[in-house]
Amino acid sequence: MQRRTIVKMVVVTLVLGGGLLLGMGALFAVDQAWAGTADGAKGPKATIKTKFGDMDIVFFPEKAPKHVENFIALAKSGFYNGTIFHRVIPGFMIQGGDPNTKDLNKPETYGQGGPGYTIKAEFNKTPHKRGIVSMARTPDPNSAGSQFFIMVGENSGLDGQYTVFGEVVKGMEVADKIVNLSRNSRDLPTERAEMTVVVLE
Repeated sequence: MQRRTIVKMVVVTLVLGGGLLLGMGALFAVDQAWAGTADGAKGPKATIKTKFGDMDIVFFPEKAPKHVENFIALAKSGFYNGTIFHRVIPGFMIQGGDPNTKDLNKPETYGQGGPGYTIKAEFNKTPHKRGIVSMARTPDPNSAGSQFFIMVGENSGLDGQYTVFGEVVKGMEVADKIVNLSRNSRDLPTERAEMTVVVLE
């Protein structure tokens, strides 16, 4: 299965060894102040629980119905439980949702896993700002499966290229803790940031 990675479409992207490397100047300026525009929204919700704290997410079924349906179905099945945030890039995002990350003995496979199927892109006009939850994919626009990322900065180069399907409305300080963990050359944190995802009915 092809590696699920976030591809930077505007400046320079190098996908090497399962990691995403952004060239000089590839990141746009980071908006340190999180607006939290989805706070109070009435869409379905979920909580991502970690040892660093919890992140509450509201989903956007009106913008990406199949992606929301897919994420909720996977979460309810326990698919995400025990997976980790396997790629963290300060000022940019944290990425998780790969079932391969449950195996502590095969870190070389992290970033390659998925649910065994893909879903078609549902690109929308929601900007990739701090707090946004979007789907990771290969260069094929219709290759998303289970891996997702949470923006800790702002990157307009991803807009219309990746499917935004939710937003963190509480707990962004947890994402900040995770993105600042020590990491190796593949942006894999040296400390496991495991998650449990609970869907709120």
